[in-house]
Amino acid sequence: MQFLRNLLDKAEKPFHKGGKLEKLYPLYEATDTFLYTPKDVTKASSHVRDAIDLKRMMITVVVALLPCVLFAMYNTGFQANNAIAHGASALANWQTWLYTALGFAFDPTSILACMIHGAIYFLPVYLVTMLIGGHAEVIFAVARKHEINEGFLVTGLLFPLTLPPTIPLWQVALGISFGVVIGKEVFGGTGMNVLNPALVARAFLFFAYPGQISGDGPWIAANLATPAALADGLSGATALAQAAANTPAMMAHTDWWNAFIGLEAGSMGETSALACLIGAAILIITGVGSWRTMFGVALGTFATASLLNWIGSPTNSLFGLPPMWHFVLGGWAFGAVFMATDPVSSAFTAWGKVLYGFGIGFMVVLVRVINPAYPEGMMLAILFMNMFAPLIDYFIVQANIKRRMALYGTR
Repeated sequence: MQFLRNLLDKAEKPFHKGGKLEKLYPLYEATDTFLYTPKDVTKASSHVRDAIDLKRMMITVVVALLPCVLFAMYNTGFQANNAIAHGASALANWQTWLYTALGFAFDPTSILACMIHGAIYFLPVYLVTMLIGGHAEVIFAVARKHEINEGFLVTGLLFPLTLPPTIPLWQVALGISFGVVIGKEVFGGTGMNVLNPALVARAFLFFAYPGQISGDGPWIAANLATPAALADGLSGATALAQAAANTPAMMAHTDWWNAFIGLEAGSMGETSALACLIGAAILIITGVGSWRTMFGVALGTFATASLLNWIGSPTNSLFGLPPMWHFVLGGWAFGAVFMATDPVSSAFTAWGKVLYGFGIGFMVVLVRVINPAYPEGMMLAILFMNMFAPLIDYFIVQANIKRRMALYGTR
């Protein structure tokens, strides 16, 4: 690729200080560092050298997210095709044309049919996110005269995975704009944000447009209004929403392994705990994601759910939802692996990560069980603990200082 390298080197001069395109240097720098390793490296011996940098870290997270992306497309298509097969919706003209053009008959169990159908819903959401959110990043980078950071590659992939397939694209554009600008750029950009930008974007849509991101309607990309579909037991409600209505009935009619694999209605990329576990393994092995945070979330969830199981409630059946069900329902696994471990908005200290994760696990069960109006809970729990992460680190550091002072007999 020497030709491309030479081409970039020749185009570089106008973008430097004093050049005609000086203000657009972040665009050149982003293109150059996306394709090649940055030329600016440390030379003095006082710097710690490591093979990892922001670019490699973000790419690793993107790779870890790929199982969720693939399953998002498959499950979105599977849920829609299953609804069509049950008579909930007729095959649309464009679907008939597409299957005919590809040379195969409609089969709701076909992996290819499900992937194609799901991609038709997921890819537009992803493209709008990258287009609108990317432009917001560029505008702020140009105005502040700094490089465009690779962090948005992850935010731009996380956000679509937290959305239902039927979300209007204009709401996607509005949500990611809010997340990037209010959730990150107003704090100074990448590395300065207090809250996770993808969750800020999702929370904005959740409270601003609840009809398009909650309830029974948005989760299956098919019309579920026909009596035949309802008679066959097909529902657009998520398993968590069903549990909030009647936990014993949900557990009786929902297979745990199906919930673990992710074959249920829900946000496009959050339903599969299996896909999230694969991503967790990648993040932990590469050292990009903190196992301490994930362990803390699991421990907090298990302890709180077990306590509520023991307390019980004659009026709230969610008190009886076992911890193992909390792990596979809703966005628990996705949040624990990809959202809670955000290196910027989470705790930094080793024990701080465990406590931070435990707080998330405690809060998510509390929100799910005590307030069934918000059956998901993971988004609110992580955002809540984001605000306490600096305080947790402060007390951990102060405790370490006092312990060392006592150990060495100093004041």
